[in-house]
Amino acid sequence: MKTLLLYFLFICTVFVANAQPGDNPQPNEAREQKIQALYAAYITQQLNLTPEEAQKFWPIHTQYDAEIRAIHRSDVPELDKEEAVLKVKRKYASNFVKILGADRADKFNIHDKAFRDKVKARLKDLKQKRHQMNDGNKPAPPNGDRPNRKRFN
Repeated sequence: MKTLLLYFLFICTVFVANAQPGDNPQPNEAREQKIQALYAAYITQQLNLTPEEAQKFWPIHTQYDAEIRAIHRSDVPELDKEEAVLKVKRKYASNFVKILGADRADKFNIHDKAFRDKVKARLKDLKQKRHQMNDGNKPAPPNGDRPNRKRFN
């Protein structure tokens, strides 16, 4: 039941976070915070983190995530980015093993990727739906170009 509730919450938040700009005036920061909260809940549940483990894990994860994000924002070739990300993952692996144990530290990488893939897929679906809606609801031409339209002056 917890898992179902978590997935439902995840789906709802992704919907809200990625609505069209006119539909949702929230700044990107608020959307990012919602996704981060869902991520934390997802990882906590998937790894069965105890409160003590979570207290140790999340500050280290925050540093890890900051380094990964900095790499992705950098203006270097993609292959160099991938290599740098791998170095960061290896650097933090020992810290995660100390907190979680080897098995759950390995599962962290799997669940991290799974969450990010779900978000990417959801964003892609929303983008396609928006594109389809925009194609089907093209704006009407200006008044002078509408056929059979009476003008009132």
